[in-house]
Parts: sequence; C-alpha cells; structure tokens
Amino acid sequence: MKRVYLKLRRLITILFVITAFGCNQPQKEKGNEKEIEQVAVEAETPEYFHLRPEVEKAYGYSHAVRIGNNIKISGAVSMDAEGNATAVGDFEQQMKNCYADLEKILKHYECTFDDVIVENIFTTDMPKFLEVAAYRNEIYTKQFPAGSWLGVKELAVPEFMIEIELEVYKVK
Repeated sequence: MKRVYLKLRRLITILFVITAFGCNQPQKEKGNEKEIEQVAVEAETPEYFHLRPEVEKAYGYSHAVRIGNNIKISGAVSMDAEGNATAVGDFEQQMKNCYADLEKILKHYECTFDDVIVENIFTTDMPKFLEVAAYRNEIYTKQFPAGSWLGVKELAVPEFMIEIELEVYKVK
C-alpha cells in the first residue's frame, strides 16, 4: 500500500511540474530554438448600470459595473427613487428592500442569486440582523456565496440599518 501511495505521489508531482512549466505557453519549434507564440488578449470594456441615475450621480457612484464575466454591485440600501430612506426602523423590511433592488440589477444582467459569488453585509445592528438572517434561505436556494457580515457604526444615511453588496460571476 505504501508503494502505491509513493508512486501516486510521484506521478502527481510530475504532472504538476509538467502543467506548471511545460504547458502554459504555446510554443513553435524553429530549428533548435523554441519560439513562444504570443496570444492577443482583448481588453474588456466596463459596462455601467444605474438603478437610480439621479441619486447615483448625486452621491457619485454607479450601482453596478460589469467587466467580462465579473459584475460588482454597490451596496444596496432601503431607499426610494429620490434617495430617501424607506422602512425606517423596520430592519427586516429594509433587508427585503435591499434584496429586491439587488434582484433588479441581477435581472438586468440576466443573472440570479445563484450567480452570486460574494455577498458582504454591513449593518448598524448585528443582533437584529442575526434575528432575521434566515430570510437569506429564500434568496440563496442552491448555495450561499462567500462573504462577510460586518457591524458598522453608521451607513451613508442615519436611517439605513443594512447595506448589501454583491460580486457576481456569469458566463456570457
């Protein structure tokens, strides 16, 4: 058994070395010299999305930016079309409002919460968030993304109790 393990270990090491050093760049033989073939990489142009253009312009941000297969979504908060806080004092409803806005942005990019790879939650009331965090089970039905839950002193507007930002990976 030990011999099989050692042989398997050597084989894995050899495959790693071949993969790491021998297969990364296409090469062409030219006499005794090897010529490395250069591959052109096309630059991706960022695509910006504005959920509330006037509010975003006033605060100086874009709600989402897509570059290639990656989408970064700015923190969603519970606000109306004019940028005023909604569901003031109602933590659970503010959280639901955040996810509703995030869903609109995901749909714009033909994505769902299944495509989310990172979710960061900022809250001014961590105990309250923990009381209602199970709501996320309705949002993430296949798997949960990576992410962090952070208790913060304050958000952009004093009435905001929660802010949720996402990173998405979606094959075009």
